Amino acid sequence: MAGVIGSASAFFLWALDAVTRVRFSAPGLIFLLPVVGLVMGVIYQRYGKSAEAGTNLLIDEIHEPGAGVPRRMAPLILFGTLLTHLFGGSAGREGTALQMGGGIAAVFARWFKLDVAGVRLLLMAGVAAGFGSVFGTPIAGAVFAVEVLVVGGIRTAALMPCFVAALVADWTCRAWGGSHTVYPVVAAPSDVWLLGKVLLGGLAFGLAARLFAAVSHRLSEQFKARITRPELRPVVGGFLVLGLLFLCGSSDYLGLGVLGSHPGAVTLPSLFTVTPISSLAWLWKLVFTVVTLSSGFKGGEVTPLFFIGAALGHSLAAVLGAPVDLFAALGFVAIFAGASKTPIASTLLGLELFGAQNGIYLAAACLVAYHCSGQRGIYRTQRSA
Repeated sequence: MAGVIGSASAFFLWALDAVTRVRFSAPGLIFLLPVVGLVMGVIYQRYGKSAEAGTNLLIDEIHEPGAGVPRRMAPLILFGTLLTHLFGGSAGREGTALQMGGGIAAVFARWFKLDVAGVRLLLMAGVAAGFGSVFGTPIAGAVFAVEVLVVGGIRTAALMPCFVAALVADWTCRAWGGSHTVYPVVAAPSDVWLLGKVLLGGLAFGLAARLFAAVSHRLSEQFKARITRPELRPVVGGFLVLGLLFLCGSSDYLGLGVLGSHPGAVTLPSLFTVTPISSLAWLWKLVFTVVTLSSGFKGGEVTPLFFIGAALGHSLAAVLGAPVDLFAALGFVAIFAGASKTPIASTLLGLELFGAQNGIYLAAACLVAYHCSGQRGIYRTQRSA
């Protein structure tokens, strides 16, 4: 199962890079976003059924296996995410990786006719494999799969199979040539004043995570209340994204945010340098992402959250007189800790991506952000310990 998920992640990463470069070469594609939204809405209404619930369905099925994860989940989310990125929607890749992993795991569970406990375990391992392979972080993937289910509780019995699945999927993805972005971060000195600045940064990242989750849920509810036909919601969302594009005058907040369409573009890698950026870059990315995903376009929240956190960290570093690369890294993982309610997995994610030399600062920022982010995260079906 893990080998299949790792192969799917490798294809997804390659395809995501390809459609992003096509969009850069044909910038006029963005004006077709409302049309693509209609197509996507019709497809999901006609064929998606329960798969529309996405990651929340996976979490629900792990808690209480019932109707099962539909076979169509993996191909639908892959197709929908690639369409979203091809035409400029601001979305991520984590949701796609988790749903592909869960969908493939559900197929294997049916093949082997597993009991309820076996289905639950295989779904968790599928989530771990998807997360670990798409980000190149198998340790964080394994812990995320067991930490995200219950806020404040970890199912340690599932750690070993989740770790094995994440590791094998990551190896498979890399064997196919799947590549991951490298973010160089210099080791910061041990300094009590710097730690104080990190704690202040963690507070800001937690509040930003709280804002993202609250606005996402609120806007999604408004779309459902005001637009009764689900297939029309992405159409309205597409027009809103176009309006935001004209309002801010920059295409830097479209798509994934890892590659730039022009020299000097604001991208995730550029946020780790001293290159000047707008102090509102994090807020623009937040608004673009919330509108895209709340209206029904497909993708994930996590990579945009990385962008938002890194941009906020970049701006805070200038105000606090702190290292830019360090604060971009702190924001990268801390806002994810607050939004997903997974501070341990987020800390491990930081260690795998940026190295252990700044481990104390990464852990401090993640824990503070987690405690300052409120009770509600981005996943509606999470339970409380």
